[in-house]
Amino acid sequence: MRHWPLSFLILCTLGIACLLAGIAAFAGLLAGLHPLFIDGLGAGLALIVSAIALLLSAAFPLVLRRLAEREEP
Repeated sequence: MRHWPLSFLILCTLGIACLLAGIAAFAGLLAGLHPLFIDGLGAGLALIVSAIALLLSAAFPLVLRRLAEREEP
């Protein structure tokens, strides 16, 4: 039975959370939480870039797991 790598699940969860927070910051929904979110464009862009980096980083453990499964007899 195949299992997802734990690091893949953690990084994907964090990436999706950052993506949702970035979209909310672009929409102006986080302006009352912190002064950095008053300008939703900068904070939203930073969160979306972080989300992309997390989601791309999550791909590495998944690819390594699949490569290891191919080599096993």
